[in-house]
Amino acid sequence: MSLARLSVSLFGVVAVMAATLAGATIWLMLTDPVTVADAVNEGNVSPLVQALAGVLYDAVKGILKYL
Repeated sequence: MSLARLSVSLFGVVAVMAATLAGATIWLMLTDPVTVADAVNEGNVSPLVQALAGVLYDAVKGILKYL
């Protein structure tokens, strides 16, 4: 595998992960704005990360249930 193909593949994986995280963050801001506001106000990101992980877990669980 050439370096060009490897870099394109790596960029694709990073782009998909970034888009997924951005979509989950937007979804969380729409569905649970209190958690997001508290995390931003206090500067503590752990509740936000936990909520994001929960959203992503539920999405993957739903996709696997569908399949």
